[in-house]
Amino acid sequence: MNKPLLGMLAAILAGAAAIAGFTVQPASASSRTTTTAAPHAQVQATVSFAGAVSLSNCSGSIIKLPTSASTDPALVMSNGHCLTSGFLNPGEVVVNSSSTRSFGLLNSSGTKIATLKATKIAYATMTDTDISLYQLSKTYAQIQSTYGITALDLSADHPVQGTAIKVVSGYWKTIYSCNIDGFVYRLREGDWTWKDSVRYTSACNTIGGTSGSPVIDASTGKVVAINNTGNEDGETCTVNNPCEVTADGTVTIHQGINYAEETYGITQCFGSGNQLDLSLSGCTLPKP
Repeated sequence: MNKPLLGMLAAILAGAAAIAGFTVQPASASSRTTTTAAPHAQVQATVSFAGAVSLSNCSGSIIKLPTSASTDPALVMSNGHCLTSGFLNPGEVVVNSSSTRSFGLLNSSGTKIATLKATKIAYATMTDTDISLYQLSKTYAQIQSTYGITALDLSADHPVQGTAIKVVSGYWKTIYSCNIDGFVYRLREGDWTWKDSVRYTSACNTIGGTSGSPVIDASTGKVVAINNTGNEDGETCTVNNPCEVTADGTVTIHQGINYAEETYGITQCFGSGNQLDLSLSGCTLPKP
């Protein structure tokens, strides 16, 4: 799980820090971008750091659902394993829990321009997926009028294999570019199992601190997944070394390959006013 490790050099940060709960601050505030050529020419959206946020230990983004109104309280999305309280147990779901967590709001160049505050954790889990959704004290309209930042649109569609993507880390102020290599029936890491995970091509060599980064479709500019882990050491199904499990139970590993969790299902679980409603038809997020 891509969280920072205290005391290690920035270039070799390991996700094992997530277990210890340690964090470090980025060594440099300068922006850097890792890129790879697209397999063939296509229209590209403008993808920057605008809408991304930095957490104390992870990355995140302000996301807008297809049904969200400008007057709704804004939502910040990150990983479930990025909660300040530590990892959630398998089967554990947090709903509408009070929170005052802070987020650093970034502009297009990656400069922090404001601090946003949560009022609650609307939803969080590490079961089937790995997400946390915070409700903010400001609306989308207030954030846009005050800071000039528009939320990122969350796609309501399943991502597509081969799609060019960008993983935008607000923590490291780094954008990784690669493609969706494929989908994993079950991704197992330690005690946790995630369903229908996204596997990146090797160019997205995400590191500690990139957990929670939005995965953006490079052509539409919409968020299609959330970055969360990678196999660091070549171990099998251990923490920081997820394994792929097929429907027939076959287990494989891909050292150095990183993964994300799909996010389109979130759009089916919020009603008017950006309020969580797990009883909505089509909502498949785990329930408490």
